[in-house]
This record gives sequence, structure tokens and C-alpha cells, in this order.
Amino acid sequence: MKKELIVTAKTVDEAKAKAAQQLGVALEEIEFTVLEEGKKGFLGIGAVDAKVSASYTLGGADIALEFIRKVVSDMELDLKIEKKAGSNDDILITADGEGAGALIGHHGETLDALQYLANLAANKKVKGEKRDYVKITLDIEGYRAKREESLRALARNRAAKVIKYKKSVMLEPMNPYERRIIHSEVQKVAGVSTNSIGSENNRRVVMFLDDTKRDNSAPAMEEEE
Repeated sequence: MKKELIVTAKTVDEAKAKAAQQLGVALEEIEFTVLEEGKKGFLGIGAVDAKVSASYTLGGADIALEFIRKVVSDMELDLKIEKKAGSNDDILITADGEGAGALIGHHGETLDALQYLANLAANKKVKGEKRDYVKITLDIEGYRAKREESLRALARNRAAKVIKYKKSVMLEPMNPYERRIIHSEVQKVAGVSTNSIGSENNRRVVMFLDDTKRDNSAPAMEEEE
């Protein structure tokens, strides 16, 4: 996907800088064609602005960013939206500001749906374009970290009940990412193991007593997806 625009300013350099600002990318990432060099004129008479054509080919992460910005604009929300390198070979897109909670939904369902659509947009194959696969993570108001800590606390609490009452515990349906957090946290609890049951969107984590697991050296359980 290519974005193009024509910009005028007093000088070519000013026009280029103006184009970079409007496109929201660095100068070196833009292809420029100088249409008019511009003239100062004499005492301001006969002055002509410089004119440049600027074109920029959006990568997958840029397309995902544009998609999220469009959604936010359509919802008439005034949010600060940024992208940067994530911590898991991904691109992190963040949105912060008043009303951002509307993009999260119950237990992050709306957030996950938007993230899924952003990944589809980022990796859609376009004829004639070569685009590397990119993984997009969307976070709203730091929700991901807050949700992870909440899930880890839940895992510890339920694991303690399994040990105290000697009974298995089944949690509510969760997405794969959230289930992995639960599995990971319970692996730190001696005497309790986890498994996942159910299918598709109704998949749940079950915690149960495991006498064979006596220390933290036991290998982590990996669920099948």
C-alpha cells in the first residue's frame, strides 16, 4: 500500500520536512521527486514555492496502525496512538486517552477482536507487493499487563484452594494467551497441575492435585491448541 502527496513550501528541504510530518515517517523512508525548485524572487516579487512529490510504501505495521487510527477516528475518540518494537518479536501498538476503555470490552474481548483484525490488515497479501509477516500486539491503557497480573493472582488463589480442599477447580473460558499465563503460574505451585478441556472459544483451564509434582523442577505443561 502506497501513500502519495504533493507538498509545497518556501524551499525543497522545508517541503520534504513537511511531507515527512504529514506522513508520520522518517525522511529517509520517503521517495521524493522535486517538481519545482522554488524561487525567492526580488523583494518578494515573483517568488515561487518549491513543490515536491512524496511517496511512501506502508509496511504491515504501518497498515495496522492506520487501521487502528481509523477505528478510533470513527468512534470519535481522541486517543494517543503509537507503535514500537515489542518484546516478543512483535510490533506493539498502544492507545491511551479518555474513553479508551471502550476498546477493551469484557475481559479484553473487544481488544482481542481489534488485535485480530489489525493482524489481518497487516498481513493481507496484495498483488505485486512483497510484505514480510509481522505480528501485531494491541494494548489499551496498559490493559495487557494489568490483566496478566490479575490472572496470575487468580491462578495462585485457585491453586491454594485445590490444595486446601483436595478438589479440582475449573476456570471460566479463556483465550490461548490467558490460559498460558494460568499454566505458567501454576507450574510454580508444588502439588498442583493444570490441563485444558473444551474446544474453540469454550476452552477452560482445570487445576487438579498432582502428587507426582513435588517441586518446581517439573517440566511446564504445554496445552494443545
